[in-house]
Amino acid sequence: MSNIDWLVIIVTLAGIILYGLYKSRTSKNLEGYFLSNRSLPWYLVLLSIMGTQASAITFLSGPGQAYADGMRFVQYYFGLPLAMVVICITFVPLFNKLKVFTAYEFLEKRFDSKTRSLTSFLFLLQRGVSTGISIYAPSIILSSLFGWDIFWTNILMGGLLIIYTVAGGSKAVAYTQQIQLVIIFAAMFMAGYMVVKLLPDNIGFTDALHIGGKLGKLNVITSGTTEKGFDWNDRYNIWSGVIGGFFLALSYFGTDQSQVGRFLTAQNNTESRLGLLMNGLIKIPMQFFILLIGVLVFAFYQFQATPLSFNSSLVQDANNSIYKGTVQELQHQYDSINGQKQQVALQFAAAVKADQPEAEERYSKELKTLNTEAEKYRAQFKQISRNVSSKDTNDTNYVFLSFVKEYLPVGLKGLLIAIIFLAAWGSIAAALNSLAASTFIDFHKRFSKEVDSTAEYRMSKWYTLGWGLFCILVAQFANQLGQSLIEAVNVLGSLFYGVILGIFLVAFYLKRISGTAVFWSAVIAEVLVITLFFNEKIAGLSFLPDISFLWMNVIGAFAVILLSLTIQGFVKKETSEPAYQF
Repeated sequence: MSNIDWLVIIVTLAGIILYGLYKSRTSKNLEGYFLSNRSLPWYLVLLSIMGTQASAITFLSGPGQAYADGMRFVQYYFGLPLAMVVICITFVPLFNKLKVFTAYEFLEKRFDSKTRSLTSFLFLLQRGVSTGISIYAPSIILSSLFGWDIFWTNILMGGLLIIYTVAGGSKAVAYTQQIQLVIIFAAMFMAGYMVVKLLPDNIGFTDALHIGGKLGKLNVITSGTTEKGFDWNDRYNIWSGVIGGFFLALSYFGTDQSQVGRFLTAQNNTESRLGLLMNGLIKIPMQFFILLIGVLVFAFYQFQATPLSFNSSLVQDANNSIYKGTVQELQHQYDSINGQKQQVALQFAAAVKADQPEAEERYSKELKTLNTEAEKYRAQFKQISRNVSSKDTNDTNYVFLSFVKEYLPVGLKGLLIAIIFLAAWGSIAAALNSLAASTFIDFHKRFSKEVDSTAEYRMSKWYTLGWGLFCILVAQFANQLGQSLIEAVNVLGSLFYGVILGIFLVAFYLKRISGTAVFWSAVIAEVLVITLFFNEKIAGLSFLPDISFLWMNVIGAFAVILLSLTIQGFVKKETSEPAYQF
Protein backbone atom coordinates (compact mmCIF):
# COMPACT_ATOMS: atom_id res chain seq x y z
CA MET A 1 0.00 0.00 0.00
CA SER A 2 1.45 3.36 -1.06
CA ASN A 3 1.09 6.70 0.70
CA ILE A 4 -1.31 7.80 -2.04
CA ASP A 5 -3.57 4.80 -1.35
CA TRP A 6 -3.61 5.63 2.35
CA LEU A 7 -4.42 9.25 1.58
CA VAL A 8 -7.35 8.18 -0.63
CA ILE A 9 -8.69 5.87 2.10
CA ILE A 10 -8.40 8.43 4.89
CA VAL A 11 -9.85 11.35 2.91
CA THR A 12 -12.77 9.25 1.59
CA LEU A 13 -13.73 7.79 4.97
CA ALA A 14 -13.25 11.01 6.95
CA GLY A 15 -15.25 13.02 4.41
CA ILE A 16 -18.17 10.61 4.49
CA ILE A 17 -18.28 10.50 8.30
CA LEU A 18 -18.15 14.29 8.70
CA TYR A 19 -20.83 14.75 6.03
CA GLY A 20 -23.16 12.27 7.74
CA LEU A 21 -22.69 13.81 11.18
CA TYR A 22 -23.26 17.29 9.75
CA LYS A 23 -26.52 16.24 8.09
CA SER A 24 -27.80 14.53 11.26
CA ARG A 25 -27.03 17.32 13.70
CA THR A 26 -30.71 18.31 14.23
CA SER A 27 -32.07 14.80 14.97
CA LYS A 28 -32.39 15.05 18.76
CA ASN A 29 -35.58 13.04 19.29
CA LEU A 30 -36.80 9.49 18.73
CA GLU A 31 -38.48 10.16 15.40
CA GLY A 32 -35.43 12.02 14.16
CA TYR A 33 -32.93 9.47 15.49
CA PHE A 34 -34.74 6.39 14.17
CA LEU A 35 -36.86 7.67 11.24
CA SER A 36 -35.29 10.96 10.09
CA ASN A 37 -38.55 12.72 11.07
CA ARG A 38 -40.26 10.88 8.15
CA SER A 39 -38.94 13.56 5.81
CA LEU A 40 -36.84 11.86 3.11
CA PRO A 41 -37.62 11.90 -0.65
CA TRP A 42 -37.86 8.67 -2.65
CA TYR A 43 -34.34 8.77 -4.07
CA LEU A 44 -32.81 8.96 -0.58
CA VAL A 45 -35.10 6.13 0.50
CA LEU A 46 -33.88 4.10 -2.51
CA LEU A 47 -30.23 4.75 -1.76
CA SER A 48 -30.77 3.99 1.92
CA ILE A 49 -32.49 0.69 1.10
CA MET A 50 -29.76 -0.31 -1.35
CA GLY A 51 -26.99 0.87 0.94
CA THR A 52 -28.41 -1.14 3.84
CA GLN A 53 -28.64 -4.31 1.76
CA ALA A 54 -25.38 -3.86 -0.18
CA SER A 55 -22.91 -4.32 2.64
CA ALA A 56 -19.16 -4.87 2.49
CA ILE A 57 -20.05 -8.55 2.18
CA THR A 58 -21.67 -7.83 -1.20
CA PHE A 59 -18.58 -6.17 -2.68
CA LEU A 60 -15.96 -8.26 -0.88
CA SER A 61 -17.53 -11.72 -1.10
CA GLY A 62 -19.74 -11.35 -4.22
CA PRO A 63 -16.91 -11.54 -6.80
CA GLY A 64 -15.38 -14.42 -4.82
CA GLN A 65 -18.71 -16.25 -4.90
CA ALA A 66 -18.76 -15.97 -8.71
CA TYR A 67 -15.10 -17.01 -8.92
CA ALA A 68 -15.89 -20.21 -7.02
CA ASP A 69 -19.44 -21.02 -8.16
CA GLY A 70 -20.21 -18.90 -11.20
CA MET A 71 -23.06 -16.49 -11.84
CA ARG A 72 -25.92 -18.66 -10.60
CA PHE A 73 -26.07 -16.78 -7.31
CA VAL A 74 -27.87 -13.96 -9.18
CA GLN A 75 -30.98 -16.19 -9.32
CA TYR A 76 -31.30 -15.60 -5.58
CA TYR A 77 -32.67 -12.12 -6.46
CA PHE A 78 -35.20 -13.13 -9.13
CA GLY A 79 -38.12 -13.00 -6.70
CA LEU A 80 -37.23 -9.48 -5.54
CA PRO A 81 -39.20 -7.33 -8.05
CA LEU A 82 -42.46 -9.18 -7.37
CA ALA A 83 -41.87 -8.88 -3.62
CA MET A 84 -41.46 -5.10 -3.99
CA VAL A 85 -44.87 -4.87 -5.69
CA VAL A 86 -46.58 -6.84 -2.89
CA ILE A 87 -44.90 -4.73 -0.19
CA CYS A 88 -45.95 -1.49 -1.91
CA ILE A 89 -49.56 -2.67 -2.07
CA THR A 90 -49.87 -4.24 1.38
CA PHE A 91 -47.14 -3.24 3.82
CA VAL A 92 -46.33 0.39 3.02
CA PRO A 93 -49.79 1.98 3.32
CA LEU A 94 -50.55 0.08 6.51
CA PHE A 95 -47.31 0.93 8.32
CA ASN A 96 -47.52 4.58 7.25
CA LYS A 97 -51.17 4.86 8.25
CA LEU A 98 -50.46 3.54 11.75
CA LYS A 99 -47.36 5.77 12.12
CA VAL A 100 -45.39 2.91 13.65
CA PHE A 101 -41.73 3.14 14.60
CA THR A 102 -41.18 -0.60 14.03
CA ALA A 103 -43.03 -3.19 11.99
CA TYR A 104 -43.72 -5.18 15.15
CA GLU A 105 -45.86 -2.48 16.74
CA PHE A 106 -48.55 -3.44 14.24
CA LEU A 107 -48.58 -7.03 15.55
CA GLU A 108 -49.63 -5.92 19.03
CA LYS A 109 -52.44 -3.85 17.53
CA ARG A 110 -53.51 -6.82 15.42
CA PHE A 111 -52.79 -9.71 17.82
CA ASP A 112 -51.32 -9.21 21.30
CA SER A 113 -48.15 -8.28 23.15
CA LYS A 114 -46.63 -11.76 23.25
CA THR A 115 -46.81 -12.13 19.46
CA ARG A 116 -45.18 -8.76 19.03
CA SER A 117 -42.44 -9.66 21.52
CA LEU A 118 -41.74 -13.04 19.88
CA THR A 119 -41.48 -11.56 16.37
CA SER A 120 -39.30 -8.70 17.52
CA PHE A 121 -37.07 -11.15 19.39
CA LEU A 122 -36.63 -13.32 16.28
CA PHE A 123 -35.67 -10.22 14.31
CA LEU A 124 -33.20 -9.06 16.96
CA LEU A 125 -31.57 -12.48 17.14
CA GLN A 126 -30.98 -12.98 13.43
CA ARG A 127 -30.16 -9.33 12.63
CA GLY A 128 -27.75 -9.07 15.57
CA VAL A 129 -25.82 -12.15 14.44
CA SER A 130 -25.90 -11.08 10.77
CA THR A 131 -24.53 -7.65 11.68
CA GLY A 132 -21.72 -9.27 13.61
CA ILE A 133 -20.79 -11.21 10.48
CA SER A 134 -20.91 -7.94 8.53
CA ILE A 135 -18.41 -6.36 10.93
CA TYR A 136 -16.06 -9.25 10.22
CA ALA A 137 -16.00 -8.43 6.48
CA PRO A 138 -14.09 -5.10 6.67
CA SER A 139 -11.96 -6.56 9.45
CA ILE A 140 -10.69 -9.08 6.90
CA ILE A 141 -9.25 -6.18 4.91
CA LEU A 142 -7.32 -4.64 7.78
CA SER A 143 -6.15 -8.03 8.98
CA SER A 144 -4.98 -8.96 5.50
CA LEU A 145 -3.23 -5.63 4.86
CA PHE A 146 -1.34 -5.43 8.14
CA GLY A 147 -1.29 -9.00 9.42
CA TRP A 148 -3.20 -7.83 12.48
CA ASP A 149 -4.86 -10.33 14.77
CA ILE A 150 -8.50 -10.60 13.70
CA PHE A 151 -9.67 -10.36 17.35
CA TRP A 152 -8.32 -6.82 17.80
CA THR A 153 -9.22 -5.86 14.25
CA ASN A 154 -12.89 -6.69 14.92
CA ILE A 155 -12.80 -4.53 18.04
CA LEU A 156 -11.25 -1.60 16.15
CA MET A 157 -13.66 -1.85 13.22
CA GLY A 158 -16.70 -2.31 15.47
CA GLY A 159 -15.63 0.55 17.73
CA LEU A 160 -15.40 3.00 14.81
CA LEU A 161 -18.84 1.91 13.61
CA ILE A 162 -20.36 2.33 17.06
CA ILE A 163 -19.07 5.92 17.36
CA TYR A 164 -20.40 6.78 13.91
CA THR A 165 -23.86 5.21 14.44
CA VAL A 166 -24.41 6.36 18.02
CA ALA A 167 -23.60 9.92 17.06
CA GLY A 168 -25.59 10.17 13.83
CA GLY A 169 -28.69 7.98 13.88
CA SER A 170 -30.79 7.19 10.80
CA LYS A 171 -30.28 10.58 9.17
CA ALA A 172 -26.51 10.16 9.12
CA VAL A 173 -27.05 6.69 7.65
CA ALA A 174 -29.36 7.95 4.88
CA TYR A 175 -27.29 10.93 3.78
CA THR A 176 -23.94 9.14 3.87
CA GLN A 177 -25.38 6.22 1.88
CA GLN A 178 -26.33 8.73 -0.82
CA ILE A 179 -22.66 9.59 -1.37
CA GLN A 180 -21.38 6.10 -0.62
CA LEU A 181 -23.28 4.38 -3.41
CA VAL A 182 -22.15 6.89 -6.02
CA ILE A 183 -18.52 6.30 -5.05
CA ILE A 184 -19.06 2.54 -4.77
CA PHE A 185 -20.57 2.12 -8.24
CA ALA A 186 -17.93 4.31 -9.86
CA ALA A 187 -15.13 2.35 -8.19
CA MET A 188 -16.63 -1.05 -9.09
CA PHE A 189 -16.95 -0.03 -12.75
CA MET A 190 -13.33 1.05 -12.67
CA ALA A 191 -12.38 -2.30 -11.11
CA GLY A 192 -14.20 -4.17 -13.88
CA TYR A 193 -12.44 -2.06 -16.50
CA MET A 194 -9.04 -2.72 -14.92
CA VAL A 195 -9.56 -6.50 -14.87
CA VAL A 196 -10.06 -6.44 -18.64
CA LYS A 197 -7.20 -3.98 -19.18
CA LEU A 198 -4.79 -6.21 -17.25
CA LEU A 199 -5.51 -9.23 -19.46
CA PRO A 200 -2.72 -10.24 -21.90
CA ASP A 201 -2.40 -8.43 -25.22
CA ASN A 202 -5.06 -9.38 -27.77
CA ILE A 203 -7.29 -10.79 -24.99
CA GLY A 204 -10.38 -8.66 -24.49
CA PHE A 205 -13.71 -8.59 -22.67
CA THR A 206 -15.47 -11.07 -24.97
CA ASP A 207 -12.51 -13.47 -24.78
CA ALA A 208 -12.69 -13.38 -20.98
CA LEU A 209 -16.42 -14.10 -21.10
CA HIS A 210 -15.80 -16.96 -23.53
CA ILE A 211 -13.30 -18.53 -21.15
CA GLY A 212 -15.62 -18.03 -18.18
CA GLY A 213 -18.51 -19.56 -20.12
CA LYS A 214 -16.56 -22.62 -21.25
CA LEU A 215 -15.41 -23.26 -17.68
CA GLY A 216 -18.97 -23.07 -16.34
CA LYS A 217 -18.91 -19.64 -14.69
CA LEU A 218 -21.65 -17.98 -16.79
CA ASN A 219 -24.35 -20.25 -15.42
CA VAL A 220 -26.85 -17.43 -14.94
CA ILE A 221 -29.93 -19.66 -15.30
CA THR A 222 -29.94 -23.18 -13.87
CA SER A 223 -32.90 -25.53 -13.55
CA GLY A 224 -31.85 -27.40 -10.42
CA THR A 225 -32.71 -30.74 -12.06
CA THR A 226 -30.42 -33.77 -12.20
CA GLU A 227 -30.74 -37.28 -13.57
CA LYS A 228 -32.63 -38.16 -10.38
CA GLY A 229 -35.05 -35.24 -10.74
CA PHE A 230 -35.22 -31.89 -8.99
CA ASP A 231 -32.50 -31.36 -6.38
CA TRP A 232 -34.08 -29.64 -3.39
CA ASN A 233 -30.65 -29.16 -1.88
CA ASP A 234 -29.43 -27.13 -4.88
CA ARG A 235 -28.95 -23.66 -3.44
CA TYR A 236 -29.36 -21.48 -6.52
CA ASN A 237 -31.65 -22.26 -9.42
CA ILE A 238 -34.49 -20.52 -11.22
CA TRP A 239 -37.18 -22.06 -8.99
CA SER A 240 -35.51 -21.50 -5.64
CA GLY A 241 -34.69 -17.96 -6.79
CA VAL A 242 -38.17 -16.99 -7.98
CA ILE A 243 -40.18 -18.76 -5.26
CA GLY A 244 -37.80 -18.96 -2.29
CA GLY A 245 -36.25 -15.61 -3.19
CA PHE A 246 -39.71 -14.03 -3.34
CA PHE A 247 -40.57 -15.15 0.18
CA LEU A 248 -37.16 -14.14 1.50
CA ALA A 249 -37.35 -10.68 -0.12
CA LEU A 250 -40.93 -10.24 1.07
CA SER A 251 -39.87 -10.93 4.62
CA TYR A 252 -36.60 -9.01 4.49
CA PHE A 253 -37.96 -5.81 2.94
CA GLY A 254 -41.44 -6.03 4.47
CA THR A 255 -40.81 -7.22 8.04
CA ASP A 256 -37.10 -6.75 8.85
CA GLN A 257 -36.78 -3.49 10.78
CA SER A 258 -33.42 -2.74 9.14
CA GLN A 259 -35.35 -2.29 5.88
CA VAL A 260 -38.76 -1.23 7.19
CA GLY A 261 -36.98 1.55 9.06
CA ARG A 262 -35.62 2.78 5.75
CA PHE A 263 -38.92 3.21 3.91
CA LEU A 264 -40.64 4.57 7.02
CA THR A 265 -38.29 7.56 6.72
CA ALA A 266 -40.11 8.64 3.53
CA GLN A 267 -42.39 11.68 3.36
CA ASN A 268 -45.45 9.67 2.30
CA ASN A 269 -46.68 6.44 0.67
CA THR A 270 -45.69 7.55 -2.82
CA GLU A 271 -42.09 8.26 -1.84
CA SER A 272 -41.84 4.92 0.02
CA ARG A 273 -43.24 3.02 -2.96
CA LEU A 274 -41.00 4.72 -5.50
CA GLY A 275 -37.93 3.90 -3.42
CA LEU A 276 -38.92 0.24 -3.08
CA LEU A 277 -39.94 -0.25 -6.72
CA MET A 278 -36.75 1.32 -8.02
CA ASN A 279 -34.80 -0.98 -5.73
CA GLY A 280 -36.58 -3.95 -7.31
CA LEU A 281 -35.54 -2.77 -10.77
CA ILE A 282 -31.92 -1.92 -9.95
CA LYS A 283 -30.87 -4.71 -7.58
CA ILE A 284 -30.66 -7.58 -10.10
CA PRO A 285 -28.48 -5.68 -12.64
CA MET A 286 -26.32 -4.44 -9.79
CA GLN A 287 -25.73 -7.93 -8.41
CA PHE A 288 -25.22 -9.28 -11.92
CA PHE A 289 -22.43 -6.77 -12.49
CA ILE A 290 -20.74 -7.56 -9.17
CA LEU A 291 -20.78 -11.28 -9.97
CA LEU A 292 -19.57 -10.56 -13.50
CA ILE A 293 -16.49 -8.92 -12.01
CA GLY A 294 -15.83 -12.22 -10.24
CA VAL A 295 -16.07 -14.10 -13.55
CA LEU A 296 -13.65 -11.63 -15.15
CA VAL A 297 -11.24 -12.11 -12.24
CA PHE A 298 -11.52 -15.87 -12.75
CA ALA A 299 -10.68 -15.43 -16.46
CA PHE A 300 -7.79 -13.13 -15.52
CA TYR A 301 -6.29 -15.83 -13.28
CA GLN A 302 -6.27 -18.26 -16.20
CA PHE A 303 -3.43 -16.14 -17.57
CA GLN A 304 -1.78 -15.37 -14.22
CA ALA A 305 -0.41 -17.55 -11.43
CA THR A 306 -3.16 -18.34 -8.91
CA PRO A 307 -1.99 -18.50 -5.29
CA LEU A 308 -2.36 -21.67 -3.23
CA SER A 309 -4.67 -19.60 -1.05
CA PHE A 310 -5.99 -16.10 -1.63
CA ASN A 311 -5.66 -15.61 2.14
CA SER A 312 -1.94 -14.85 2.26
CA SER A 313 -1.82 -15.18 6.06
CA LEU A 314 -2.64 -18.90 5.72
CA VAL A 315 0.33 -19.38 3.38
CA GLN A 316 2.55 -17.54 5.84
CA ASP A 317 1.33 -19.67 8.77
CA ALA A 318 1.95 -22.88 6.82
CA ASN A 319 5.45 -21.77 5.79
CA ASN A 320 6.27 -21.04 9.43
CA SER A 321 5.17 -24.49 10.56
CA ILE A 322 6.65 -28.01 10.53
CA TYR A 323 4.93 -28.46 7.15
CA LYS A 324 7.17 -25.90 5.44
CA GLY A 325 8.91 -28.50 3.25
CA THR A 326 5.60 -30.07 2.23
CA VAL A 327 4.15 -26.67 1.36
CA GLN A 328 7.18 -25.74 -0.74
CA GLU A 329 6.92 -29.00 -2.70
CA LEU A 330 3.20 -28.44 -3.12
CA GLN A 331 3.87 -24.90 -4.32
CA HIS A 332 6.40 -26.18 -6.87
CA GLN A 333 3.91 -28.67 -8.33
CA TYR A 334 1.16 -26.05 -8.27
CA ASP A 335 3.35 -23.53 -10.12
CA SER A 336 3.88 -26.14 -12.83
CA ILE A 337 0.11 -26.53 -13.26
CA ASN A 338 -0.26 -22.74 -13.34
CA GLY A 339 2.30 -22.49 -16.13
CA GLN A 340 0.53 -25.12 -18.21
CA LYS A 341 -2.81 -23.46 -17.58
CA GLN A 342 -1.54 -20.09 -18.83
CA GLN A 343 -0.26 -21.63 -22.05
CA VAL A 344 -3.48 -23.52 -22.73
CA ALA A 345 -5.58 -20.42 -21.97
CA LEU A 346 -3.64 -18.47 -24.61
CA GLN A 347 -4.08 -21.30 -27.12
CA PHE A 348 -7.80 -21.46 -26.33
CA ALA A 349 -8.18 -17.69 -26.87
CA ALA A 350 -6.27 -17.94 -30.17
CA ALA A 351 -8.56 -20.77 -31.34
CA VAL A 352 -11.61 -18.67 -30.53
CA LYS A 353 -10.28 -15.71 -32.53
CA ALA A 354 -9.36 -17.97 -35.47
CA ASP A 355 -12.83 -19.54 -35.40
CA GLN A 356 -11.49 -23.08 -34.98
CA PRO A 357 -14.25 -24.93 -33.10
CA GLU A 358 -12.42 -28.26 -32.87
CA ALA A 359 -9.29 -26.68 -31.40
CA GLU A 360 -11.43 -24.51 -29.15
CA GLU A 361 -13.19 -27.58 -27.78
CA ARG A 362 -9.92 -29.45 -27.28
CA TYR A 363 -8.25 -26.58 -25.44
CA SER A 364 -11.31 -25.89 -23.30
CA LYS A 365 -11.28 -29.53 -22.10
CA GLU A 366 -7.57 -29.25 -21.30
CA LEU A 367 -8.22 -26.01 -19.41
CA LYS A 368 -10.98 -27.67 -17.37
CA THR A 369 -8.70 -30.57 -16.52
CA LEU A 370 -5.89 -28.25 -15.44
CA ASN A 371 -8.26 -26.19 -13.28
CA THR A 372 -9.48 -29.39 -11.64
CA GLU A 373 -5.88 -30.42 -10.95
CA ALA A 374 -5.10 -26.97 -9.54
CA GLU A 375 -8.07 -27.19 -7.17
CA LYS A 376 -6.75 -30.53 -5.87
CA TYR A 377 -3.49 -28.84 -4.87
CA ARG A 378 -5.44 -26.01 -3.25
CA ALA A 379 -7.49 -28.59 -1.34
CA GLN A 380 -4.31 -30.26 -0.10
CA PHE A 381 -3.05 -26.89 1.11
CA LYS A 382 -6.35 -26.29 2.95
CA GLN A 383 -5.88 -29.58 4.76
CA ILE A 384 -2.41 -28.53 5.86
CA SER A 385 -3.76 -25.14 6.96
CA ARG A 386 -6.33 -26.81 9.19
CA ASN A 387 -3.48 -28.48 11.05
CA VAL A 388 -1.49 -25.29 11.68
CA SER A 389 -4.04 -22.47 11.87
CA SER A 390 -7.43 -21.77 13.46
CA LYS A 391 -8.32 -19.41 10.60
CA ASP A 392 -11.04 -20.19 8.08
CA THR A 393 -9.44 -22.07 5.19
CA ASN A 394 -12.22 -21.08 2.75
CA ASP A 395 -10.58 -18.21 0.88
CA THR A 396 -13.61 -17.18 -1.20
CA ASN A 397 -13.89 -13.93 0.76
CA TYR A 398 -10.27 -13.04 -0.12
CA VAL A 399 -10.38 -13.51 -3.92
CA PHE A 400 -11.34 -9.96 -4.87
CA LEU A 401 -9.28 -8.38 -2.10
CA SER A 402 -6.21 -10.33 -3.23
CA PHE A 403 -6.69 -9.12 -6.82
CA VAL A 404 -7.08 -5.51 -5.64
CA LYS A 405 -3.92 -5.68 -3.52
CA GLU A 406 -1.73 -7.35 -6.11
CA TYR A 407 -2.77 -5.87 -9.44
CA LEU A 408 -4.66 -2.58 -9.23
CA PRO A 409 -2.72 0.68 -9.69
CA VAL A 410 -1.91 3.17 -6.95
CA GLY A 411 -4.88 5.29 -5.97
CA LEU A 412 -7.53 2.93 -7.34
CA LYS A 413 -6.33 0.29 -4.89
CA GLY A 414 -6.99 2.68 -2.02
CA LEU A 415 -10.35 3.72 -3.44
CA LEU A 416 -11.54 0.10 -3.80
CA ILE A 417 -10.57 -0.69 -0.22
CA ALA A 418 -12.24 2.54 0.95
CA ILE A 419 -15.53 1.66 -0.77
CA ILE A 420 -15.62 -1.72 0.93
CA PHE A 421 -15.33 0.15 4.23
CA LEU A 422 -18.05 2.56 3.10
CA ALA A 423 -20.39 -0.29 2.22
CA ALA A 424 -19.72 -1.83 5.61
CA TRP A 425 -20.40 1.37 7.51
CA GLY A 426 -23.59 2.12 5.61
CA SER A 427 -25.20 -1.29 6.09
CA ILE A 428 -23.94 -1.92 9.63
CA ALA A 429 -24.93 1.55 10.82
CA ALA A 430 -28.45 1.02 9.47
CA ALA A 431 -28.62 -2.41 11.13
CA LEU A 432 -27.44 -1.08 14.52
CA ASN A 433 -29.95 1.75 14.25
CA SER A 434 -32.78 -0.73 13.57
CA LEU A 435 -31.67 -3.04 16.40
CA ALA A 436 -31.72 -0.13 18.83
CA ALA A 437 -35.11 1.03 17.52
CA SER A 438 -36.71 -2.38 17.94
CA THR A 439 -35.21 -2.91 21.39
CA PHE A 440 -36.28 0.49 22.66
CA ILE A 441 -39.75 0.65 21.04
CA ASP A 442 -40.77 -3.01 21.29
CA PHE A 443 -39.38 -3.76 24.75
CA HIS A 444 -37.97 -0.88 26.79
CA LYS A 445 -40.74 1.63 26.17
CA ARG A 446 -43.46 -0.94 26.88
CA PHE A 447 -42.08 -2.07 30.21
CA SER A 448 -40.71 1.12 31.76
CA LYS A 449 -42.18 4.38 32.91
CA GLU A 450 -42.51 7.24 30.45
CA VAL A 451 -39.78 9.86 30.30
CA ASP A 452 -39.30 13.02 28.25
CA SER A 453 -38.05 12.99 24.66
CA THR A 454 -34.50 13.98 25.64
CA ALA A 455 -34.17 11.01 27.98
CA GLU A 456 -35.59 8.69 25.30
CA TYR A 457 -33.04 10.01 22.84
CA ARG A 458 -30.17 9.33 25.27
CA MET A 459 -31.47 5.85 26.08
CA SER A 460 -31.69 5.00 22.37
CA LYS A 461 -28.01 5.81 22.00
CA TRP A 462 -27.18 3.46 24.87
CA TYR A 463 -29.06 0.65 23.14
CA THR A 464 -27.17 1.37 19.93
CA LEU A 465 -23.93 1.06 21.91
CA GLY A 466 -25.09 -2.20 23.50
CA TRP A 467 -25.93 -3.80 20.18
CA GLY A 468 -22.63 -2.63 18.75
CA LEU A 469 -20.77 -4.48 21.51
CA PHE A 470 -22.89 -7.60 20.93
CA CYS A 471 -22.10 -7.55 17.20
CA ILE A 472 -18.37 -7.22 17.90
CA LEU A 473 -18.65 -10.35 20.05
CA VAL A 474 -20.36 -12.23 17.20
CA ALA A 475 -17.68 -11.04 14.75
CA GLN A 476 -15.05 -12.83 16.83
CA PHE A 477 -16.58 -16.18 15.79
CA ALA A 478 -17.28 -15.34 12.13
CA ASN A 479 -13.98 -16.82 10.95
CA GLN A 480 -15.35 -20.27 11.80
CA LEU A 481 -18.19 -20.15 9.25
CA GLY A 482 -16.41 -22.16 6.56
CA GLN A 483 -18.30 -20.53 3.66
CA SER A 484 -18.50 -17.23 1.83
CA LEU A 485 -19.88 -14.42 4.00
CA ILE A 486 -22.57 -13.53 1.46
CA GLU A 487 -23.93 -17.08 1.71
CA ALA A 488 -23.62 -17.22 5.50
CA VAL A 489 -25.72 -14.08 6.03
CA ASN A 490 -28.46 -15.26 3.67
CA VAL A 491 -28.57 -18.74 5.19
CA LEU A 492 -28.90 -17.27 8.68
CA GLY A 493 -31.72 -14.96 7.61
CA SER A 494 -33.62 -17.82 5.98
CA LEU A 495 -33.83 -19.66 9.30
CA PHE A 496 -36.05 -16.88 10.66
CA TYR A 497 -37.50 -14.84 7.79
CA GLY A 498 -40.10 -17.41 6.71
CA VAL A 499 -41.63 -17.64 10.17
CA ILE A 500 -41.65 -13.87 10.64
CA LEU A 501 -43.28 -13.43 7.24
CA GLY A 502 -45.90 -16.07 8.09
CA ILE A 503 -46.92 -14.09 11.18
CA PHE A 504 -47.44 -10.95 9.11
CA LEU A 505 -49.34 -12.78 6.36
CA VAL A 506 -51.73 -14.18 8.95
CA ALA A 507 -52.09 -10.68 10.41
CA PHE A 508 -52.93 -9.20 7.00
CA TYR A 509 -55.15 -11.83 5.45
CA LEU A 510 -56.60 -14.20 8.09
CA LYS A 511 -58.61 -11.86 10.28
CA ARG A 512 -60.19 -14.61 12.41
CA ILE A 513 -56.85 -15.94 13.68
CA SER A 514 -56.09 -14.86 17.24
CA GLY A 515 -52.81 -13.91 18.84
CA THR A 516 -52.54 -17.13 20.85
CA ALA A 517 -52.95 -19.31 17.75
CA VAL A 518 -50.37 -17.45 15.69
CA PHE A 519 -47.93 -17.26 18.62
CA TRP A 520 -47.79 -21.03 19.13
CA SER A 521 -47.83 -21.62 15.39
CA ALA A 522 -44.74 -19.43 15.04
CA VAL A 523 -42.93 -21.26 17.86
CA ILE A 524 -43.66 -24.67 16.32
CA ALA A 525 -42.80 -23.48 12.80
CA GLU A 526 -39.45 -22.07 13.96
CA VAL A 527 -38.56 -25.40 15.61
CA LEU A 528 -39.56 -27.17 12.37
CA VAL A 529 -37.39 -24.95 10.17
CA ILE A 530 -34.33 -25.30 12.41
CA THR A 531 -34.85 -29.07 12.62
CA LEU A 532 -35.05 -29.42 8.83
CA PHE A 533 -31.96 -27.30 8.33
CA PHE A 534 -29.82 -29.13 10.89
CA ASN A 535 -31.34 -32.60 10.39
CA GLU A 536 -27.98 -34.20 9.50
CA LYS A 537 -26.52 -33.08 12.83
CA ILE A 538 -29.46 -34.18 14.97
CA ALA A 539 -29.39 -37.82 16.04
CA GLY A 540 -32.20 -39.90 14.57
CA LEU A 541 -33.28 -37.30 12.00
CA SER A 542 -30.91 -38.08 9.15
CA PHE A 543 -33.84 -39.58 7.22
CA LEU A 544 -35.27 -36.09 6.63
CA PRO A 545 -34.60 -34.63 3.15
CA ASP A 546 -31.80 -32.13 2.51
CA ILE A 547 -33.44 -28.85 1.53
CA SER A 548 -31.69 -25.71 0.32
CA PHE A 549 -31.88 -22.69 2.62
CA LEU A 550 -34.02 -20.59 0.23
CA TRP A 551 -36.88 -23.09 0.54
CA MET A 552 -36.82 -22.59 4.33
CA ASN A 553 -38.47 -19.20 3.75
CA VAL A 554 -41.39 -20.87 1.97
CA ILE A 555 -41.66 -23.68 4.52
CA GLY A 556 -41.60 -21.28 7.48
CA ALA A 557 -44.27 -18.98 6.05
CA PHE A 558 -46.69 -21.74 5.07
CA ALA A 559 -46.09 -23.63 8.32
CA VAL A 560 -47.23 -20.60 10.34
CA ILE A 561 -50.31 -20.13 8.15
CA LEU A 562 -51.42 -23.79 8.20
CA LEU A 563 -50.66 -24.27 11.89
CA SER A 564 -52.56 -21.07 12.76
CA LEU A 565 -55.64 -22.32 10.93
CA THR A 566 -55.36 -25.65 12.74
CA ILE A 567 -54.60 -24.38 16.25
CA GLN A 568 -57.29 -21.70 16.09
CA GLY A 569 -59.91 -24.47 16.34
CA PHE A 570 -58.54 -25.44 19.75
CA VAL A 571 -58.10 -21.93 21.14
CA LYS A 572 -60.75 -20.11 23.11
CA LYS A 573 -61.94 -16.86 21.62
CA GLU A 574 -59.86 -13.90 22.80
CA THR A 575 -61.52 -11.95 25.60
CA SER A 576 -60.73 -8.65 23.92
CA GLU A 577 -60.82 -7.64 20.28
CA PRO A 578 -57.53 -6.56 18.64
CA ALA A 579 -56.99 -2.85 18.28
CA TYR A 580 -56.64 -3.12 14.51
CA GLN A 581 -57.93 -5.42 11.77
CA PHE A 582 -56.48 -5.38 8.26
